[in-house]
Amino acid sequence: MTDTVILNYVTFIYFTSFVLYLFRMIFLKEFWARLASFLAWTGFFAHTFALILRWKASYNLGFGHAPLSNLYESLVFFAWSIIILYLAVEWRIKNKSLGAFVVPITFFTMAYASIAPGINNRIEPLIPALQSNWLTTHVVTCFMGYAAFTVAFGCGLLYLWKSGKEAKYSPMFAEKLPPLPALDLLIYQSAALGFVFLAIGIITGSVWAHYAWGAYWSWDPKETWSLITWLVYAIMIHARYVRSWHGKRLAVLAVIGFACMLFTYLGVNLLSSLHSYL
Repeated sequence: MTDTVILNYVTFIYFTSFVLYLFRMIFLKEFWARLASFLAWTGFFAHTFALILRWKASYNLGFGHAPLSNLYESLVFFAWSIIILYLAVEWRIKNKSLGAFVVPITFFTMAYASIAPGINNRIEPLIPALQSNWLTTHVVTCFMGYAAFTVAFGCGLLYLWKSGKEAKYSPMFAEKLPPLPALDLLIYQSAALGFVFLAIGIITGSVWAHYAWGAYWSWDPKETWSLITWLVYAIMIHARYVRSWHGKRLAVLAVIGFACMLFTYLGVNLLSSLHSYL
């Protein structure tokens, strides 16, 4: 069984897990939550196995490299990063409500990788600019940052949901969700984690750029939007400490930051960029 076949099954598993998380939100039965979590873990392990298979296959073809070299592989790794961070948060807070807001992003990422036109899922040699030991460090740190921002986004949506009219008219529903102070803290912690990872990604990318192109910074669209995204989260963290921003303000900033992150990742592909291979 090839890695792409396994990843197709993983996409279906994540979709089923998302539906079950929704069932838990609707019917308020922990049975659905346990089953959804089980499937999410199953998908994660199968996902990890497929990435290892793909990595090994590249070596068998004679040009071994980490599966991070094109848009398809980056989407698959992005989804993997999201699910592992989400499962860590779920285990930590002992509440599965966040799954209905984060797992669907994992599913849509995998689905996009599978069906979007023009995406090449073949294992190919690295282009010269990517033939560097910096590839893995730079890409992994950036995507772990993106994944943390995605978790912050999911927490932000859940916060806005619970603090809105829906929760006021459904007290039993609201009781099944994490308390607002806990969600507020999760938004901040996830954003701070992503901020650190993205900072490392920008630094390693600058060193790699100097090695590959002779300059640490060239205001390429990807570099520029990475900096914009980093600044948005810097403002978010600063506002929490200096202005004591909490609650809805922080949740809204998490949504805005997520939108900037998506444009940094996918939107710049529509522009002329040295990073268009991702």
